[in-house]
Amino acid sequence: MTASPPPDRCRLVLITPAGLPAPALKAGLAEALAGGDVASVIVPQYGVPEPAFQELAEALVPVVQAAGAAAVLAGETRIADRVGADGVHLDARPDMLGEAVSRLRPRLIVGAGAIRSREEALACGELQPDYVFFGRFGYDTRAEPHPRNLALAEWWAEMIEIPCIVLGGSAVGSVEAAALTGADFAALSQAVFGADADPAAAVATANALLDEKAPRFTG
Repeated sequence: MTASPPPDRCRLVLITPAGLPAPALKAGLAEALAGGDVASVIVPQYGVPEPAFQELAEALVPVVQAAGAAAVLAGETRIADRVGADGVHLDARPDMLGEAVSRLRPRLIVGAGAIRSREEALACGELQPDYVFFGRFGYDTRAEPHPRNLALAEWWAEMIEIPCIVLGGSAVGSVEAAALTGADFAALSQAVFGADADPAAAVATANALLDEKAPRFTG
């Protein structure tokens, strides 16, 4: 069977939340991935000790990959190799990011996050990561995306070819504002995995909104 080509517009990225027991998170993630197109799933460490994070990654990475999405770990880079993940996500520290880019690419995806300004974004871009991320894990507590993240994504998308991800808000509909920046990817976490969310329905709704509202990429 030939896989369907990815949509020619902003795609969805999921970010797993903190605090859920591994079995519940695994079940919710499987439901979410069954809801429609997801480009990748970022699994942050959230300060969890390395052994526990590796155990969590071992449970989640196969679920993500079975759905055809990329599994990206945000935390200790050695764990990505141990569990067969597709990539790593690092804070925007030039020394750490530069070392990871030179050591891990192209074998693994290397992404850069925790970017708070244009200057930090440009410094990261010079190191040629696979993507930059505008937002902070766990800070999608309001319905709409943070205005700073939207402004950074719009500026970046107009100037730089390296793909960017912008964090949406706690409402599924926030993917529209994220997509209208020209970002390559819109990320959701609480909107999909929050206490009152239906993960599959949230992903389906997000994709329907992106199909309707997101600009089409050309060339």
